[in-house]
Amino acid sequence: MTTRTAAERREEARAAYDAYLEECPARQLLDRISDKWVSLLLNALADGPRRYSDLSRTVAGVSQKMLTQTLRALERDGLVARSVTPSVPVRVDYELTPLGHSLQPVMRAIKDWAESNIEQVIAARDTYDAR
Repeated sequence: MTTRTAAERREEARAAYDAYLEECPARQLLDRISDKWVSLLLNALADGPRRYSDLSRTVAGVSQKMLTQTLRALERDGLVARSVTPSVPVRVDYELTPLGHSLQPVMRAIKDWAESNIEQVIAARDTYDAR
């Protein structure tokens, strides 16, 4: 039996990830980042730290509960950092971590694609619905 280093074992585990499998951790991450609030919040944080109330105003339609839950989940996943400044009232800022910044080009591209192609999608929906 050959002995493997920790790095070799990690590489084998990484190669075993398959997002098509339900139990794969990568699939759980794909589920997270495909959420509409996640994509909007990550894009809103792209330009730098933002306060909770600023994020709430920027991302129209998100409830306080969903905003809080989504920010907590992003913080847990290491994509967003939360910093509290003791003052009256307490100031809470959120910003992308280096890991969150590494995801930003993909999220920005998806947002830009959606904004650029929405008219074609609406036309396709209308055609489909008319059949």
